[in-house]
Amino acid sequence: MENWSKLSRLPKEKIQALQNKKLKRFIRHFVPYSPYYRELFAKNNLSFSDIQTTDDLTKLPFTTKEDLAPSDDDPGRPRKFMLQPDEELIKKFAPKVDLLKVAWQKITKQDYKIALEWQFKPIHLHFTTGRTARPTAFGYSAYDLENIKQAGERMFNVAGATREMTSINGFPYSPHLAFWQAFFGFTQIGLTSLQTGGGKVMGTQKIIDAIESLKAKLVVFIPGYAYHLMREASTQNKNYSNVELVVTGGEKLSPGFRDKIREFLNQMGSENPKILATYAMTEGKVGWIQCHEKSGYHLYPDIEYFELVDEEGQRVKEGEKGQIVYTALDWQSSMVLRYKTGDLTDNIDTNPCPFCQRTVPRINPNIQRSSEFKEFKLAKVKGELVNLNLFMPLISGMSEIEEWQVEIKKRNNDPLELDEIYLYVSAKDGVNWESFKTKLEKTVYADIGVGVKVEQKETQEILGRLGMETELKEKRILDSRPK
Repeated sequence: MENWSKLSRLPKEKIQALQNKKLKRFIRHFVPYSPYYRELFAKNNLSFSDIQTTDDLTKLPFTTKEDLAPSDDDPGRPRKFMLQPDEELIKKFAPKVDLLKVAWQKITKQDYKIALEWQFKPIHLHFTTGRTARPTAFGYSAYDLENIKQAGERMFNVAGATREMTSINGFPYSPHLAFWQAFFGFTQIGLTSLQTGGGKVMGTQKIIDAIESLKAKLVVFIPGYAYHLMREASTQNKNYSNVELVVTGGEKLSPGFRDKIREFLNQMGSENPKILATYAMTEGKVGWIQCHEKSGYHLYPDIEYFELVDEEGQRVKEGEKGQIVYTALDWQSSMVLRYKTGDLTDNIDTNPCPFCQRTVPRINPNIQRSSEFKEFKLAKVKGELVNLNLFMPLISGMSEIEEWQVEIKKRNNDPLELDEIYLYVSAKDGVNWESFKTKLEKTVYADIGVGVKVEQKETQEILGRLGMETELKEKRILDSRPK
């Protein structure tokens, strides 16, 4: 990876030139080691030399979750996306400078083969969460682990973290990106850090106590769990005056959650905490962060290239909305080209950041998952497309609500019946329930366009339904319809 201080201030034209150079080298010398992409290039009558610049990527078909995910017929499908050089491929595609070392006997053929096998060997694995497909393995080589460490250092550098901070990693412990990106980032910077494993491992109360006793300045959590923990800590009158920076990941941080987390921190003595969101995906192998609560996610253009496409798969113009498409530029185990993330954003900004003046591209933080646009049979006549993404900012922003969950069911649990949307709510003390229920039903219908059945629940019951301390991610929107 490039020097971050220099890279993050490069002019747009030099960043584009760097990406073209990195892409050309990656396609020529590394992508041929991928069984999946060798087959894809051949099937589409493309040679690896056909891709010279990022504009040439449009010649390639998209890669999707369905291409990656294991199936009953092909459980080993994710391995096809791992780089696997053999002797024939090495002779044909390895950089000439490396082959010349063998020819000049500066390194024996056998030693070179062993070195390459080690270079591309996956020694660390992450898995997708398996929400829309089966959990999919993504491998990291030793080289890739250095990349994720440096990406973590970059991420916390953008956030404004310093090595003098004590940090708490509150992400659930598992083979998923969020926990490990935070871990590698903390250790690369050299922060004193506590890796809690989340509420399921260390327990919420012990994490609450640790933030106070260690005088932690930096804490990282999934947004819903951050809200839950801060609410519990505030009821205990904890002293969190040292907390300066809250970083969230794993789920979208809604404005409502951000405001509520800030309110709890203010109550506990933290006067001006910065609460930042991250964006990440297993297939991208790293996470990206905001420098400011209103900024986009700052990217690393030396290891990846992003584009936005419309519904027909055509690139949109700069500044326009589209689906995020990711291409790797510098990985040596699992990698993907033109991967359709299923995430929609308003734009990718290539102008200097107005908050930190860094010049790397930034993804607009208004990201919505296209998988959350679901069709519901709400009437006998036809289906209706509902954007479930709208529930999060709407409901979490209501000051009267303590906790909530949306559940989608079939009437009488009959697959042929109409769909019903239930909204379970625990209201704060002092709220007039009947009046608030009427207001809530009207607000949801006005803002989202669907009727919901609102039911009052106890906070602890909803926390249990969410799996707040037992699941990797809380089940905020639960689709219980029979398959």
